[in-house]
Amino acid sequence: MFTSKIFNNLKTCNHFFKKNMSSNNGLSLERVVKSLNDYADLSLAGSWDNVGLLIQPTVQKNIKNILLTNDLTENVMKEAVDFDTDLIISYHPPIFSPLKRITNNSWKERIVAKCLENKIALYSPHTSFDSIKGGVNDWLANAFDIKTSEPIERSTSNPENGMGRICTINGSLTPEEAVELVKKRVNLKHVRLALAQPSGKMINTVAVCAGSGASVLKNIDADLFVTGEMLHHDILDAVHKGTTVILTNHSDSERGFLTEFSKILKTTLDNDSINIIVSKTDVDPLITV
Repeated sequence: MFTSKIFNNLKTCNHFFKKNMSSNNGLSLERVVKSLNDYADLSLAGSWDNVGLLIQPTVQKNIKNILLTNDLTENVMKEAVDFDTDLIISYHPPIFSPLKRITNNSWKERIVAKCLENKIALYSPHTSFDSIKGGVNDWLANAFDIKTSEPIERSTSNPENGMGRICTINGSLTPEEAVELVKKRVNLKHVRLALAQPSGKMINTVAVCAGSGASVLKNIDADLFVTGEMLHHDILDAVHKGTTVILTNHSDSERGFLTEFSKILKTTLDNDSINIIVSKTDVDPLITV
């Protein structure tokens, strides 16, 4: 009986030791990827998209340092290496069109090579984050005092998810007031504005689509469109239908969500040994001069 008690105590200690060692040494890549997929199932992404785990190092190691970025540029890649990153979560997939070779001839090839060289895993959620309730589009829509909000293109698996958002707001806004709210939300000094014709129309309904939203927004009846970019003729069509348009630049309509998501991920992973940072070098390539 005494021997059995010692054995059981040793088992308990061993379990405690393993649990705490795991807690102190991060989490497996598989565990982190599962958490990401549980948050936003990849089935929510567009069929054309390239999402999920895009690069997996051959050497298995626990994930301790995670870097979030909207675009994985060479500047961000350097930042990731300096941070001793184990996993990059890049909202936009840097591998989209198939790569036929990995050389030093293009920036995307060099990024893949750097990830492999430094044993850094790469995950991209892209449109699954757009679709999920509480994701990128809801973050953007919350620039306003929202009364009701629904997906524009509903997911067949769950109608609460889907691309874009059509919203009613509490009260009415002038276009100028809407501009100030959007600038504050995306942290920009300037946005682009196209006023509805005839001018002077108040805003009561808002349709948003982060990124390049024309294909999602074009048939929607709303007082205001908010997106990152639209083609010239799509803007003309919108304003002549009585819709004001606010454009922020493509990635500026998405990037701010990463700060919010970093908190969500930290809570979800629930592991004090994991460090999560949002890239400081990730910026939209377009600036106003």
